[in-house]
Amino acid sequence: METDTDGSAGRLRVVVLGAGFGGLELTTRLSEELGDLVDVVLVDRTESFVFGFSKLDVMFGRSLPAEVQHRYADVTHPGVRFVQAEVVAIDAPHRRVATTSGSFTADVLVVALGADLEPGATPGLVEDGHEFYTEAGAFALRERFAAFPGGRVVVGVTSTPFKCPPAPSEAALLVDEHLRRAGVRERSEVTLVLPLPKPVPPSPAASEALLAAFAERDIRFLAGRSTRSLDPARHVAVLDDGSELPYDLFLGVPRHRVPEVVSRSGLAVDGWIAVDPVTLETRWPGVYAVGDVTSAGTPKAGVFAEGQATAVAEAVVARLRGESSAPGYGGRGTCYVEFGDDRVGVVDVTFRSGEAPAGFLEGPSAELADVKAEFGRTRIRRWFGRDWSPRA
Repeated sequence: METDTDGSAGRLRVVVLGAGFGGLELTTRLSEELGDLVDVVLVDRTESFVFGFSKLDVMFGRSLPAEVQHRYADVTHPGVRFVQAEVVAIDAPHRRVATTSGSFTADVLVVALGADLEPGATPGLVEDGHEFYTEAGAFALRERFAAFPGGRVVVGVTSTPFKCPPAPSEAALLVDEHLRRAGVRERSEVTLVLPLPKPVPPSPAASEALLAAFAERDIRFLAGRSTRSLDPARHVAVLDDGSELPYDLFLGVPRHRVPEVVSRSGLAVDGWIAVDPVTLETRWPGVYAVGDVTSAGTPKAGVFAEGQATAVAEAVVARLRGESSAPGYGGRGTCYVEFGDDRVGVVDVTFRSGEAPAGFLEGPSAELADVKAEFGRTRIRRWFGRDWSPRA
């Protein structure tokens, strides 16, 4: 099926691949600014959107899966059409995309497909570990934690880069909280294995606060180490220095890679899509990429994808209106970090090409947990046009 003959002739055609933070913010802004002046096609292979923090809420029994899923069918912005389909080919020079629901030719093409996970790249992880970065993985762990009698829990990252750098630290702290509330912490051990020198390298203050929380809660932190493999027979994690960690429950962050369709397209350079860090444009005019799929110089996190999408939307609006070029992406992102016990910290960091990251930490505090909840509420209201509240 070719969808270019649907009555959109004369309007700017924008095709957005991927409906995460980047795709949702981009299409919402284009609709707000231009409405029916553009024909926006939003393509994603899944039915619904889930915040990363909501996965942890389900994993530790705070929310039910149905309470955190937001269906793309509810996206009804003027000028925007959602197409649930798998992207099977990307022809960047001609801005043409083939999907399982037809082909689309764009005036502006935006790739926001994120990073794919590869649990099979780490021997033993599929057989004896649990990944918690996907909806399926995190949701499956809900029952596992509900029945967990205590023991040795290892949170292990297998390689870099990985999405949401604070997430492994959050997971370790929330494991500790869950075990304490279940009354089994005294007979348990919690270890975090991270291939970074500090929990959040761009923010020394955030790293110091997390290290203090680890020390207070007797969480062992192994910095500069990654998990090379698991031995299912012995229930042992083998680290990259050859040392071993026994576990009763292993929570893994799998290897990340660019989606295969992006790799086949020729867009990827050194593993990820290279873009101008200010305009987010690739080497092909009219072809942009935002979020985790890029090597834009910022962490792979939703808030950075959202900011990049805003910059691309401003560029598209300026193009259609014949205005001078938009200001571009400033490299700023604000992340909410769970410290457990209903306390949240806010890390605000700015990344600029050629400069060291600059940022600060606020909290952690119970008041900032309310700020984080409002962040989620406002995004769902903007993107899906309905009210929603994260878990209390």
